[in-house]
Amino acid sequence: MRMLPVLPFALLLGAAPPPPVAGVSVMVRGPGGQPIANAVVTIHLIGRDTPSARPGSGYAVRQQNIQFAPFLTVVPVNADVSFPNFDAVRHQVYSFSPAKRFELKLYAREQNRTVRFDRAGPVSLGCNIHDQMTAFIYVADSAFTAKTDASGNVVLNGVPQGPISVGVWHPYLRSPGNQVSHTINLGGGAREAFTVTLRPPPATSSSY
Repeated sequence: MRMLPVLPFALLLGAAPPPPVAGVSVMVRGPGGQPIANAVVTIHLIGRDTPSARPGSGYAVRQQNIQFAPFLTVVPVNADVSFPNFDAVRHQVYSFSPAKRFELKLYAREQNRTVRFDRAGPVSLGCNIHDQMTAFIYVADSAFTAKTDASGNVVLNGVPQGPISVGVWHPYLRSPGNQVSHTINLGGGAREAFTVTLRPPPATSSSY
C-alpha cells in the first residue's frame, strides 16, 4: 500500500483565521451630557501591534480671518502639513510643543509654508503677531484615530477583537496630559462612553 507523505500540522489545518473586526462607537460628553466636539479618540491594541496610520496628502491649516482653520487637525506621523496664508496681513506660525517645535518666519498673503510632523502627540499652534490665533494638530501613531463631530461622536471601524485601550484627548480636558483612557475587551460591535470636564480656553487678545 502506498503511504501518503506526512504534512506539517499547520499546513494540514491552514493558517488560523484573523480575528473578526468591529466598529467601536465612542461618545464624549460633558458632565451635563452636552456633546464635546474636537476630541481626539485613539485606539491601541493591547498585547498586539497596533497598525500605524499611513500618511496621505492635502493636510492644511489655513490662516484666514485672523484665525487658524480648522481648530483641530488629526494627521498621521510623517505627514506634511501646509500653512497657507489667506489674510491681507502677515503671520508667523510657531509651536513649542514637545512633539514638534518649529517657527515659520513672517510670510504674506497667498504664500504657503509646509512642515513635516514626524513625532506622535499633540501640537499647539500660535502666531507671534496675533495672540488670538490658536489651533492644534494631533499627530497619530495609530490607524484607529479620529476626532469627534459636533454631536461628540466618532466611529472607528476595522478594530480587531480582543483587549484594547481607548483614549480621549482634548486641548482643554481637565486631566493629566489633557487625556483619559479606558481598557475594554472588544468582542463584536462595541460602544464606549466618556464623560469629561473641560477647562475654559485661555484668554487671548483680539487686537491685530
